[in-house]
Amino acid sequence: MANPTGEQFEITRGSARAVVTEIGAGLRAFEIGGVGYVEEFDADANPPKGAGQVLLPWPNRTKGAEWVFDGETQHLEVTEAARGNAIHGLTRHKEWQLVEHAESSITFEIGIDGEPGWPVPLHATITYDLAPRELTVTHEIRNEGERAIGVGVGTHPYFRIGEVPTDELTLTLAATRVRPFDADEQLPYGDEQDVEGTEYDFREGRLLGGVDLDTAFGGIATGDDGVHRHYLSHEDRTLEVWTGPDFGWVQVFTPDDLVGRGRAVAIEPMTCPADALNSGTDLIGLEPGTSWTGSWGVRVH
Repeated sequence: MANPTGEQFEITRGSARAVVTEIGAGLRAFEIGGVGYVEEFDADANPPKGAGQVLLPWPNRTKGAEWVFDGETQHLEVTEAARGNAIHGLTRHKEWQLVEHAESSITFEIGIDGEPGWPVPLHATITYDLAPRELTVTHEIRNEGERAIGVGVGTHPYFRIGEVPTDELTLTLAATRVRPFDADEQLPYGDEQDVEGTEYDFREGRLLGGVDLDTAFGGIATGDDGVHRHYLSHEDRTLEVWTGPDFGWVQVFTPDDLVGRGRAVAIEPMTCPADALNSGTDLIGLEPGTSWTGSWGVRVH
């Protein structure tokens, strides 16, 4: 049986190490000094619950697997059968092509063309670059068609701090707005609201014990450098998830049954919220022949 994530590629820098998969160009491992900072899965296993996957050219769900482009209804493949939605884009189960593999960095590319419900060809690259205590991920998307189109990008890492139980971690989000989870349809999410005075206010940090989220956060505050910063912490260790200015959304998901871990927490950088192909919210507009580049990363303090 073929390996569901293809060949495994390792990069290293000092005591830092990451493993990226050929299929999906996903992040399977990131550790420093032997301490894991993402939830790993076996090399011959499917990524559990989207672990480490790249969500392109849209993150999260497109309701009913349909959207309208230039006045014409587009029919995407239904990839969430239980709800009839198209989820997490078109590339996470595709083979990406290796462009360059250095000791501490690696770049893949993929073309999106001829997929059901996607009318404009795209070319995408992703680069993973290690520093001694940091991993930077850079995405580039180019419109190779003859019509303008809006796209979205997301990723699906589950973070950890070594063997510390998830419920003992403190989550801090730089988010001022929230679209609460809708347990029935998951689309659309509940009405967007301010986090002030709600259970969704994580600006000052809250323990994850007792927290149940599959929730989109927006209104993300930026530092003076235009970067968004979210944190997981435990005692004197902090994991910082930073995102560039175009990653104005973050999805937080706390499943209690991740394979090999149980309770886990995904902090998913996204350029747009769920169902953005229909709402148009924060889609990245690409004119023919133009490109977009954006980065996010994880830094360990």
